Order: sequence, then C-alpha cells, then structure tokens
Amino acid sequence: MQYTAPYKALALQTNCYAINSLTENFLQHRLKTIELVGKQIKASKAFIGQDVKLVVLPEYFTTGFPMGETIEQWQTKGCIANGSQEYLAMAEIAKEANTFISGNWYELDKHFTSLYFQTSFIINPKGETILRYRRLNSMYAPTPHDVLDEYINYYGRDSLFPVVATEIGKLACIASEEILYPEIARCLAINGAEIFLHSSSEVASPMPTQKNIAKQARAIENMAYVVSSNSALIANMVIPEASTNGHSQIINYEGLKLCEAYIGESMVANGYIDINALHHHRQRPGMSNFLSRQRFELFAPTYNKTIYPANNMNTNSVNRQHFVDTQKKVIEGLYK
Repeated sequence: MQYTAPYKALALQTNCYAINSLTENFLQHRLKTIELVGKQIKASKAFIGQDVKLVVLPEYFTTGFPMGETIEQWQTKGCIANGSQEYLAMAEIAKEANTFISGNWYELDKHFTSLYFQTSFIINPKGETILRYRRLNSMYAPTPHDVLDEYINYYGRDSLFPVVATEIGKLACIASEEILYPEIARCLAINGAEIFLHSSSEVASPMPTQKNIAKQARAIENMAYVVSSNSALIANMVIPEASTNGHSQIINYEGLKLCEAYIGESMVANGYIDINALHHHRQRPGMSNFLSRQRFELFAPTYNKTIYPANNMNTNSVNRQHFVDTQKKVIEGLYK
C-alpha cells in the first residue's frame, strides 16, 4: 500500500448558537456561525501546526436542533439545500485552511419536499463535497429508512453507507447517537472505512457516558480511528446550555484515547492519525483481528427480521407524533 505520512486530526469543540428563538434572518445566522467556525479552524491550525489535515465539527453546529417546531417550520428555519451558500462558505474555508472538514446539519432534498434529512458531510481541501451521509437512525427526524424504497430508487443502495477514499485514508461519517448502533459502524467498516468522523452534541459528564463507551467500542471492534467532536455549549435554548459541554476526542484503532477536550470551546482534542500503523494492525493475523473473523452468514437470518419498519412514512402527511406512535408499535411487537 502507498505510504501515508502521519498527520494531525482535530475534533474542534465549538459553541452552538441555536436558531429556535429567531423569527427571521435564518440564513444570516447560519453564515455568521460558519464565518466564526472558519476563523477558529484557521487559528487552531496555525497554533497546532500545518500538518493538521482533518477537522471534524460538532453536530448541527449552525442551528441546534428542533424544539417543538413542525417539520415544515424547521425546513424554513434550520435546513439548507445541497449547493447552498452554506456549502459554498464551508468550501472556501476548506480551501483556505487546506484541510478536510467534516460537519453535520439539516438538509432539504428535492425528491422529498415534505421532509428533511440530518446530513453529515466531508469537504476536501479543494472545496469539493466528496461525501454526504444521511443519518439512518433518529428518534424525531425523518431518515432514508423511513422512505427506504423511494430513497434507494433515487440514490442507490450504496448511498446508505458511503465511504470515500482520500490521500489521508478512507473516511466515513457517523452522526451523533448512531455511535450507539454497532451495525452502522460495521457496515461502514466493511465498505472500507478507516476513520469514523463523528459529529455529536451529547451529554457531558465526569462519569462514563453511553456514547463515550460506544466510541471506544466502535474503534476496537472495527479496528478504526474515531474522531469525535462535541458541542461546547448550546446557547439560546431553554435547556441548560452547558449540558453538552466537553468530551471531544480521538480514539485509535485499538480503542486507546489519544486526546480529549475539557469543557468550553477547545482545540485540545487533536492527535496524530497513522494510517500505515492501522494497515499493519488490520493485516496482522491473530485473535484481535476482529474484522477478519466476522461470520456474517450466522447473523443474516436474524437481521432479516423486521423490528422498526422501513417505508413507514407517508411523505404527504408528516408530524412528530408519527415517530412516537411508530416506536410504541415496535415496542409492543418486541414485548410480544
């Protein structure tokens, strides 16, 4: 394999300024946030070193999340379109900083005009959007699984678990809570992923949290790096703003935590990615080579069973109660 020099990755821990209380100027709010983040990226790289080649931003970093808004209201207030001014602004930052940038926001889709999807993206140093991943497991937001057949018809099955090969490794995105679902990371790893880019906005605690435990587990079982960026605080909401503060981190392919940020906006979660060492680890026979020891035929019949139903959403009439009602039916079925 081609030699890749070790480089620095940064899980940038930034404040999130929620958009919920605004009644206008939504685009200006998002662009102002992107401008601030761009300055932080360039300043962090100048301080850490020019070998920073990958920056991961927190979940929904330009808007926060819906708090009672209908899907239609959030489409207007908190969603962007592919190729929008927000994408163009992030592309310019990636070019100016000469780095790969990954982040997460809510996105409109011309094929599903009554919905939106939470989307993680990767932009390369040329300013090109080279990967867009739509969150597949969400409690209160539409996902491709909810309209699965139609979604695959438009985008193909390969769009569900995308991996992109780059000069810094094979990259894939995991959105927020999805770090708790091992199947998502496993599918991405089987598709070649070497580095999971995890945009999150999660509970911070000095005690072990579910997501922090899961980050190490996903790294170990998939023999992959996890670069996980968390929100510092979420301002302008009724939720106590520091609830999400801290724990941005980088974990290596053996589950060892290389760095971790404390509270507040921070560039502390930066560390070296050594793709060549990862390749050596994956090519080494032994009990710890978990990827090579998978026996999927054993599991396929179980996974063919339906738990949470696909294609459950009527795109002509969607409200948030639909998600609760669907889950109640699933729980009843599991209990039986």
